[in-house]
Amino acid sequence: MGVLTGKVAIVTGAGTGIGRATAKFLAADGAHVVVVGRRPEPLSAVVEEISAAGGNATAHSADLVDGDRAAGVAKFTIDTLGRVDILVNNAGFSSKVRSVRYVQPDEWESVFKVNIEAVYRLTQACLPDMISRGEGTIITTSSMAAVKPGVLGGAPYSAAKAASQNFSHGLNSELRSLGIRATVILPAEVDTPILEGRPAVPDAAARKTMMQPEDVARCIHLAATLPLRTVIEEIIVAPTMPRDMSEEMAVARSVGAPK
Repeated sequence: MGVLTGKVAIVTGAGTGIGRATAKFLAADGAHVVVVGRRPEPLSAVVEEISAAGGNATAHSADLVDGDRAAGVAKFTIDTLGRVDILVNNAGFSSKVRSVRYVQPDEWESVFKVNIEAVYRLTQACLPDMISRGEGTIITTSSMAAVKPGVLGGAPYSAAKAASQNFSHGLNSELRSLGIRATVILPAEVDTPILEGRPAVPDAAARKTMMQPEDVARCIHLAATLPLRTVIEEIIVAPTMPRDMSEEMAVARSVGAPK
């Protein structure tokens, strides 16, 4: 019997990358995982993988750009499974234009809607159930860009991820006396599909130096499975080997510039 047997977890951005790996880890330890994302097909594939391994998972498609749909993930989970013990705010989105000189309001707003507004709306919607039972774990995937902002991550993404980092620490400050614990994960480069949206997509050689999704998922798993008496407030995790990003940064600086 796993340490999470009888627990219910929500993982957003669960169709690929870090979310997919996290969902599999939590399910392997006994949690029933609600896997959330925009596209039904990848979510169904994750549910099938978890089921084949003897675990339990339910797919729920939701576009987290819509704050009401983000909050609705909590209602769906409680209506379906009766509770929420673990919330993993993992969904992320970055703009194509990274420079603060050229990014337009629509891109800026979309980045903030996914990376911080959805985090706030879904977390808020989970809190009444968690507080009523005196326990709950909220884990948010932020980014190293929150503490080391730059043009490669992009101005909107860096700012939004800094907000999510601050939000997580605020949860502990306000709610830990009620049994709610919050962890924020700040990963540097991870080889996930979000890299395909960069102005200059890293090549295979660059990706070999990066962390893999399961590396970050192990950090999330640790935060979720520690005894409730203990909270890891923040984890910074990065590739061991540095790499030259100067050419990619040069491209990122110019995308969106007037012709």
